[in-house]
Amino acid sequence: MKALVLSGGKGTRLRPITHTSAKQLVPIANKPILFYGLEAIAKARIVKVGIVVGDTHSEIKASVGNGSAWGLKVTYIPQEAPLGLAHAVKISQNFIGRDNFVMFLGDNLLRDGIESFVKDFEEKRPNAQILLAPVSHPEQFGVAELSHGKVKRLEEKPKKPKSNLALVGVYMFDSHIFEAVSKIKPSRRNELEITDAIQYLIDKKYTVTPHVVTGWWKDTGKLEDLLEANRLVLESIKPRNGGTVDSKSKIEGNVIIEKNAKILGSRIRGPVMIGEHSVIKNSYVGPYTSVYHHTTLENCEVEHSIVLENSRIENVRRIESSLIGQNATVIKSSSQPSAYRIMIGDSSRVEVP
Repeated sequence: MKALVLSGGKGTRLRPITHTSAKQLVPIANKPILFYGLEAIAKARIVKVGIVVGDTHSEIKASVGNGSAWGLKVTYIPQEAPLGLAHAVKISQNFIGRDNFVMFLGDNLLRDGIESFVKDFEEKRPNAQILLAPVSHPEQFGVAELSHGKVKRLEEKPKKPKSNLALVGVYMFDSHIFEAVSKIKPSRRNELEITDAIQYLIDKKYTVTPHVVTGWWKDTGKLEDLLEANRLVLESIKPRNGGTVDSKSKIEGNVIIEKNAKILGSRIRGPVMIGEHSVIKNSYVGPYTSVYHHTTLENCEVEHSIVLENSRIENVRRIESSLIGQNATVIKSSSQPSAYRIMIGDSSRVEVP
C-alpha cells in the first residue's frame, strides 16, 4: 500500500501567514502539521509516499527531504495549480500504479492516526473507504448521506446538507478511483472534486464503505481550528525541561521547555510548550499556548495562542486566541502622541481595545 499526501493549495483562510509559508508547515505544539500526517502514515507501516506539491514546493521539500526521518521513501509530484483533490489523484497515477493507497490531506489531524483504518481497508477490500466525522457546520465540508450503513450520496459544501457527517481528509482507494477521476467534470469551482469521483464509484455500484471517526479530527484550514488543534495536542503532553528556569519563575501543570530555552521571572501555566532558544522574561504564558523556537516574550501575557519562530512580543498587556507569524514584532510604543502604529499584510486581521 502507498500513501498520497496533498500539500499544495494556497491556504487562503490562513493569510497573511500563508503568503510566506506553506499552511502544512504551520506548527501545532511546535511541530509542523504535515509531520503529524507523515508520522501516522509511518505508524501504519506504509513506506512509499507521494507528496503533491504546488507553489510552496521548495519549502515542503526542505522540511521533509527524502522522508528518511520517518522511515519513508518520498516522491514529490508537482501540481500545476490547485485544481481539486481528484485532480491531485489523477496526476499521481504513475506513482500509484495498480496499488491501493491512502490519500491524506496535509493540513488535517487525526488523534488516533490511521493504523486501524488501513487494517480495516486491507481486510475488507472495498473499492474505497471514506472517513466521516459529525460537525457543527457541515455546509463547509464535503458531506455524506448514509442509508442503512451504506454511502448513498456525497455532496461538496452543500447549501442544505442532508447530514452532519463531514468527509475527514483521509481516504482509501483501490485503482478504480483512476477510472472515476478521468470521467468526472470540473465543478462550479472549476475543480475536480473528490466527492464527485467517489459518487461516480457509488453510481457504478463499486463498494464504498464509511467509517465514522470516534476520536477528534481537525481540518486546520482556519485560525479557530488551528488554535483548537493546538489545544487538543497540548492536552496530551508530558512535562519536560531541557532549558533553564530561574528561582523567580513558577511552572504550573504540564509544560515542555525545550533545549536552551530560558524562563526568567515568569509564570508558565500549562499545558504550554516553549521552543528551543526562546526566552520568556517577566511574563505570563497561559494554557494552550505554544511558542516556537528563537522567540522572545518580555513583559507580556500570552494565552491560547501560537507564536511562530524568531518573533518578539514586548510590553504588551495581553494577547489571547492569536496566531503570531514568524519574524514578527509586537511591541508597545512609549512615543507621543499615543496611537496605534501598524504594518500588516494583505488579508490580515487586528482587533484593538
